Amino acid sequence: MKNYFKIVIAIGIIYILGIVGVYIFSNSIYSSDFSFKDKTVILNEITKSAELNWDSGEELVQDDYECEFVILDNTSEVKYTNCNQENIPERISVETAIKQRFPYAYVLKDDKCIGSVIILDNGTSSINSMRNRMLLLIGSSGLLIILGALLIGAYVNKNIYKPFNQMEEFAGKIAEGDLSASLVMDKENMFGSFTESFDIMKEELIKAREREIALQKKERELVASLSHDLKTPITGIKVTTELLQAKLTGTDESFAKDYNDKLQNIMKKADQIDNLVSDLFESTLDDLGEIKVNLSDEDASVLNDIIARYDDRKLVRCSESLSVIINIDLRRMGQVIGNIISNSYKYANTVIDVEYKVVDDYLSMRIRDYGPGVTSDEIGLITNKFYRGKITSESKVDGSGLGLYISKMLMTKMNGELIPESDGNGLAITLLIPLS
Repeated sequence: MKNYFKIVIAIGIIYILGIVGVYIFSNSIYSSDFSFKDKTVILNEITKSAELNWDSGEELVQDDYECEFVILDNTSEVKYTNCNQENIPERISVETAIKQRFPYAYVLKDDKCIGSVIILDNGTSSINSMRNRMLLLIGSSGLLIILGALLIGAYVNKNIYKPFNQMEEFAGKIAEGDLSASLVMDKENMFGSFTESFDIMKEELIKAREREIALQKKERELVASLSHDLKTPITGIKVTTELLQAKLTGTDESFAKDYNDKLQNIMKKADQIDNLVSDLFESTLDDLGEIKVNLSDEDASVLNDIIARYDDRKLVRCSESLSVIINIDLRRMGQVIGNIISNSYKYANTVIDVEYKVVDDYLSMRIRDYGPGVTSDEIGLITNKFYRGKITSESKVDGSGLGLYISKMLMTKMNGELIPESDGNGLAITLLIPLS
């Protein structure tokens, strides 16, 4: 605010100087000796002096009337003048004075006209002088107003407009999540205190974000730890179930069948829990940035070997694999293909066709079933984390919505791509696998 008061004082001084200037100019206009005197009075004085000193030569007119005039005799010859010869019109006479509107009077002696006096000023010079002075006065006043406006504008721009724009830009960056943005601290502008408040707000937001990130990391680490720990009891359940199934061999057939069905159900539920925990574990590792892939060159025939390992129901029909070398992580590729086949088992339960072809620098592996598929507005969402389509949700089949998400993430880490397609007659997943 100090600068603001300085500007106001400066403008006040300029305004006062302007008033003084107007006063001086006005006085100069009204004090113009000849412009505002009665020309008739001056003319009479000159005429009177000429009558008294007609025969005195150079002493004809002794007073300085501060105006140009000529005294003519009866023959229109110049008897006396106080101006330069070039300023006297040619053939000066009373008739010329009448035409040019010069004030004139006759010089009389003994009631006889012996000559005439002509003042060489018809008023135009006074008017021009006054006009020029008025123009100068108006121009000076305008310049003072413009100068004051420029000073106010400069102050507003520096101390209000620019700081406000900086705060607006800073707030926009903060709203977008860019907490690295900085706001210049300036005590001189009107928003100095607001600037400091904005900076304090930014620091608090940074601390809150750091606390949130740390908390999320701890939560993910806890989920990863629990997922890993759950693997041990699940493995124990499966091993115990397999042991019991082995001991049923050779027992009563009806008894063995009854208990074998129950053990198969236990094994099935254990597998479901195992898959769910595995998916949750992989998803958490991805959030923590801990998933790594080890790429190596493999013959494309390994893809059919992977399919055979996961095709428990023998529903997959594979075309002959191409003789190309692909660059993959064999274990991670098994997870991708296993997730796709498992999804097809759960939601389609139909034949699954697998086709291969080379597309640019990729081996395209298309895995297609003939189930209900997904709607066109959901096709781009099914690879999102925890997303389950309407049809799959209504099927009452257990699922986590992580299978295709993890598969897409792993394909990306292996420099490939996963593309889902659905035409209303099944779901097709195309894997673009990079060639070596």
